[in-house]
Amino acid sequence: MRRFAAMASDSEVGRALRSVLDRVQTAATKRSQDLPKVQPRLVAVTKTKPKDLILSAYKAGQRHFGENYVQELTDKASDPEIVGQLNDIRWHFIGHLQRNKVNKVTGIPNLYMVETVDSEKLATAINASWEKLGRTERLRVMVQVNTSREEQKHGIPPEQVCELYKHVVENCPHLQAVGIMTIGVYDYDLRNGPNPDFQVLLKCRTDICQAFNLQPEEVELSMGMSTDFEHAIEVGSTNIRVGSTIFGAREYPGSKPPPKTTPNNPNATPNNQQQQTSTDKVESTRQEIDSLNIKS
Repeated sequence: MRRFAAMASDSEVGRALRSVLDRVQTAATKRSQDLPKVQPRLVAVTKTKPKDLILSAYKAGQRHFGENYVQELTDKASDPEIVGQLNDIRWHFIGHLQRNKVNKVTGIPNLYMVETVDSEKLATAINASWEKLGRTERLRVMVQVNTSREEQKHGIPPEQVCELYKHVVENCPHLQAVGIMTIGVYDYDLRNGPNPDFQVLLKCRTDICQAFNLQPEEVELSMGMSTDFEHAIEVGSTNIRVGSTIFGAREYPGSKPPPKTTPNNPNATPNNQQQQTSTDKVESTRQEIDSLNIKS
């Protein structure tokens, strides 16, 4: 597993989590009255980040964590300390999944959801793998939609979403289709209007609801990341995937270290942060996460 020199401390992660939760709550109050009253789930994305930061976030009350890479998810989820101490952690796989790696993902401890089902063959493979494991509870999955139609992005075209959703519902009895997911164009400028990727995903949900006689609150929307999660929530997201805003900028081997900042405010140094009692802060953050996360 990758290790990095620059790490956020327990208190920094706790402050960052609370800042994100405050922003989540504020964004939720700005939703249209026509949207489902569903509290967004915060998935803390630990891509390239070490185990210590997962432990810090868990200590602060966070339970849902996401990973993009199969091997990194396997390493972290199977770590003896995480397995032994974080017994109610919930892992989301949010990266591209190849069929030859399905068994590695389904076999990890505490797998909660696969958010990136993008073909009937992949759905069928996940269903078969989950069945072989003998799990009594169906595995939650989302259909990934390539709302921006970028060639480098994975996901099905919007016009095929109902067909794939139908395949999961009718032909994959060991899977539970819970919603749809998109990545979309990075760093969209909201001065140009609402994010079109989010609008496309909203339309896909409407199509699914009409095709399967479902209510909007029965189809989750996974959209929104560190740069745009507030706007995503305002327009209807129920599942946001936030990494660098909580844990700091990602670092890769060979890259230059970024200026020292705090995760919840990239423009401020630690000396400028308001000092707070760590124990009170952690408990407050834990309680707020419990109230905001969607319960399984």
